[in-house]
Formats: sequence, structure tokens, C-alpha cells
Amino acid sequence: MTRLLSVTSSPVGEYSKSSALVHRFVDAWKHRSPPSEIIRRDVGATPPPHIDAEMIGSYYATAGDRSDAQRTALALSNELVDELMAADVIVVGAPMHNFGISSSLKTWIDHVARVGLSFRYTENGPEGLINGKKVYVITANGGTYSVGHPAYAMDHQTPYLKTVLGFLGMDDVTFIHAFGVSGGEEGVRTAETEIERIVAAEFDARAA
Repeated sequence: MTRLLSVTSSPVGEYSKSSALVHRFVDAWKHRSPPSEIIRRDVGATPPPHIDAEMIGSYYATAGDRSDAQRTALALSNELVDELMAADVIVVGAPMHNFGISSSLKTWIDHVARVGLSFRYTENGPEGLINGKKVYVITANGGTYSVGHPAYAMDHQTPYLKTVLGFLGMDDVTFIHAFGVSGGEEGVRTAETEIERIVAAEFDARAA
């Protein structure tokens, strides 16, 4: 049995292509093997607050020296890190906004990228501490940014997410892209087919 965390980050709710694809992925996974727990975190509907001076101060203050305001500022961040640590499988919905990720997904990342909790500095450089996770990132893009396409270099979403997830120790990451969603449903249907294929292959590999 697995714990599955889904993180959606679109601000448009039921109209979101990326969120719908995340839900489809979770349903496909449940059909194959119901997880012991599903945690749904919609940072598009309820974005974490931007990191401010209070939050930064709380990071570096010792537990006994933190003010009430600093402890309150840390509470959500600790909760988000705990969700990541507890999950076996993580599914992230990432709509493309201005060639990058949504601001709500960026604030979620800022809350879970915590020195001493999700990564640490060693004599050999930084080391990610969120290990042994299987991560699926489902993107929805108005245009087409596939390899070989003229707009490929404008995709700052995929390399950033690959980098930051890897920095935190999550290096087993599979991307599923829905390209061209502003021009019709073909990209969504392609992503839906890819979701079904990937989930089936994951469980076929487990059974082999």
C-alpha cells in the first residue's frame, strides 16, 4: 500500500486542464491499487503565503527562541514538508504561466525547500533529504514546447522543476505534458493516453 500526495496549482479551479489531468492520474492509480492514503493539496485554490522576513527569521532562530509569530509562520511550512516526507508517490500539476510555473506552485516549493529538513549542506555540497519517492509532474501548456519545436528553449518550467526536485532528493521524476491546450483538446487527450500507459506500465513492472 502506498501514500499518494497530489499537488495541484492552477488558480482556475474546475476549468484547469492540469488539475483535471492530476485527478485522472490519481483515479487511474486508485483503479490499479487503492493507496492507503491520498493527500490532496490544492495550492492553486489556497496558495501558501510568500516567504517574508518573519518566515526567514524563523528558519534561523532556535526552537526555544522563536516568537509566537515565527512559530505560526512555520506551522504551514512544517505541514507541507511532512506531507512530502510521508508520501511514497507524488503527483504535481503544473500549468505553464509565462514560460514558467504558477506563482502558487513556486510558493509551495519555497515552503518545502527547507535547509535541515528537506536538504542539508555537507562538506561535499548540498544533499537532498526527500529520498525514495516516485514523482510525476503533469504540465498543461497553451503552446507546444516539445523537443525539436522552435519554442522548446522557452520552456523554463520543466528544467526548473527537474532541478529543484532533484535538489531536494527527488530524482525519480516523470513528466507528462499536455501541449497546445489553448488550441483544442488534442494535447489533453494525448496526456490522458500517456497517463494510462504510464500507470499501467508501473504496475506491470511491479507484477513482473
